[in-house]
Amino acid sequence: MSEGRPSRRQVLGLVGSVLAAGCSDLSTEPTDGATAEPTDGEGATQPTVNSSARATAEGSVYTDVYRQVAPSIGQVLVDGDRGQGQGTGFVVDGRHVVTNHHVVADSGEVRVRFADGNQRSGTVVGTDVYSDLAVVRVESRPEDATPLSFVERQPTIGQEVVAIGNPYGLAGTVSAGIISGVNRLIPSPAGVPIPDAIQTDAAVNPGNSGGPLVDLDGNVLGVVNSGGGDNIAFAISAPLAGRVVPALIEDGEHRHSYVGVGTAEVTPTIARANDLGESRGLIVVRTVEGSPADGVFRPSDTETVDSQQVPVGGDVIRGIGGETVRTLEEFASYLALRTSPGQTVTVTVLRDGERRELEVTLTDRPAPDASDSPYGSDP
Repeated sequence: MSEGRPSRRQVLGLVGSVLAAGCSDLSTEPTDGATAEPTDGEGATQPTVNSSARATAEGSVYTDVYRQVAPSIGQVLVDGDRGQGQGTGFVVDGRHVVTNHHVVADSGEVRVRFADGNQRSGTVVGTDVYSDLAVVRVESRPEDATPLSFVERQPTIGQEVVAIGNPYGLAGTVSAGIISGVNRLIPSPAGVPIPDAIQTDAAVNPGNSGGPLVDLDGNVLGVVNSGGGDNIAFAISAPLAGRVVPALIEDGEHRHSYVGVGTAEVTPTIARANDLGESRGLIVVRTVEGSPADGVFRPSDTETVDSQQVPVGGDVIRGIGGETVRTLEEFASYLALRTSPGQTVTVTVLRDGERRELEVTLTDRPAPDASDSPYGSDP
């Protein structure tokens, strides 16, 4: 399905350069039982007809990872008005498979095909548009489809990783790379950036969406979200997925913390215009009426400085919960990973050059179609 996928324009504007991809739309079923084994050491892909075929790259660490986790990964097949769409999913417990929200969209029933070639009916039990995650319940799974585990730590830049999925319907395709970056903001189907995302150079294409990005021990570092060009792909981090997925299984939804404040990162020009001394932190440009930020934060006005329109006079956020804030990524990650609706947090700001501690009680993030929410920069 293609609905809800971030466009190339969105990604270019947010993170620089990436072709956003999701699940692919297919007019016909993928070839039954077709899988792709890891490379043979010289760059050639060795196709097989089923999961019992032996890898030719004996001794390769990638072969070991593939054999360990591939049985737990399946194709998620969705029938819709535009034909059949497909993505990837993986087992996280005895009955549940994790995939992307944009793979299943609003579908209630899907099919999951594991490496044994059999299709199993699945029911979508929960989706979260803000993290682009979804959970599908299957009535049965292969005995060798053991649950994969999310790591609790942030991966290391340069760490080797493996992605396994179904790009363009090519089932069981494996690719390898490294962690290229962490704590990225990437587009979500809701229009609000997903925080704490992982960047990798492992090959990811339409159809990989919802599959696992794993370390060499087979632990899940992230859930593949987008990719497809310039050796840049992204995954929803395991720490965020580890918060969202249990809530989707239990309640069918996850409650995200909401402040209702639009911000801009402090540039050297903004710093000069506001006599800040250093270009660090986030300047408040607006607050949403009726939101937790309304009446707590002071928004800025706009002035022309060096032929640029810049925010002047607003609160400058420098910390939250005792943690230093330098960028929007840090602010958004703290809210996503360490807070919950109903919680009161302390936000450190500079106002007229003086340090202040503001108390903000967080609420649930409103629905994506809420007209008064400043999507795009609002954490």
